[in-house]
Amino acid sequence: MPEASALKQWTDFYVIVGSSAGALTGLQFVVIALIAENEHAPSMTQIRAFGTPTIVHFCMVLLISAIATAPWTATSIAAACLVVCGAGGVAYAMRVISHARRQDGYSPDFSDWVWYTAFPLSAYATLLTGGLLLIWRPELALFVVAAAALALLFDGIHNAWDSITYIAIHHNRHKREKQ
Repeated sequence: MPEASALKQWTDFYVIVGSSAGALTGLQFVVIALIAENEHAPSMTQIRAFGTPTIVHFCMVLLISAIATAPWTATSIAAACLVVCGAGGVAYAMRVISHARRQDGYSPDFSDWVWYTAFPLSAYATLLTGGLLLIWRPELALFVVAAAALALLFDGIHNAWDSITYIAIHHNRHKREKQ
């Protein structure tokens, strides 16, 4: 069984990534507040498909960072936590796909399907794999988990940007049409 000290080498990485995810979670609250003020506010199904997942991804990165920097006495405990996070993330990503298919207020294009469903699903599957690998191949596993965390962070950044630009453009278009 690998020692928990292997995780300590990653502390700085996860402090940076985790604090970024925490800050971006706060900014996503601002995005949702701006969306709520829009007279053409999306339905709850649309928010569950395109808004809430971004918060979940940022929070998962924060959780991964907490797991990776916790003072574990055995790597197996951290591995189990990461496996649970990965499995839960895969299940959640499947639920997001269901919400995206059911909502009828917006027609997602190919890029939306990639960024809002396929990319997060693969990141959570990567996290699950990294958690499993942590028991047998910790050096490799730590890079796999880091890749999953960064993938979720970058996906969240993209999706927050995509949401706010869509709302801004959509809002301005309706404003011009009214005039």
